[in-house]
Amino acid sequence: MAKPQSSRTTTPHRGARGFSLLELLVTAAIASLLMAVTLPAMTAMLDTQRRISAINTFVASLHLARGEAIKRNGRAVLCKSADGEQCTRAGRWDQGWILFHDGNNNASWDPGELLLQQQGPLGKRVRLSGNSPVAHYVSYSATGSAKLTSGAFQAGTFTLCPQNGPAGDVRKVVLSGTGRPRTVKGVASDCP
Repeated sequence: MAKPQSSRTTTPHRGARGFSLLELLVTAAIASLLMAVTLPAMTAMLDTQRRISAINTFVASLHLARGEAIKRNGRAVLCKSADGEQCTRAGRWDQGWILFHDGNNNASWDPGELLLQQQGPLGKRVRLSGNSPVAHYVSYSATGSAKLTSGAFQAGTFTLCPQNGPAGDVRKVVLSGTGRPRTVKGVASDCP
């Protein structure tokens, strides 16, 4: 009787083959070249996104301050703050700010006044400053208009500049006398 043949076919076993040193060096060189080309573009893109995020955070705080003044039928103030507890006249807005209900209309957070928001520093890659009318604080009246503590209308411009980035990536927040902020593109000469 003949033995039935197996349906399995056997192939000769070949040893596992790895990369040669030359193939590995070529792959590493290509990867290094790609990193050298894409890394600066990625860094620039991340810096741009940080600046956009910073300006959006600031504008959101302005909107919140205006809304709180209207809602509470009283003055709300956004002021620069390095420690998150006291208003300061020193430095720029990128050090942080606080928002509070200003019952005595002095643009300074006093005991008993409600603290509504604390914002820490925006980071080392951005500079945010305000021109003279908005250099230290923004104060909203119960009608939602921006007013100085003297009662005069308050309008001004905030400028967000890159610390060491492309000069063309400047953003400005223009605060109208009605209290509404709008964001516009700026130019390098806008940076102080």
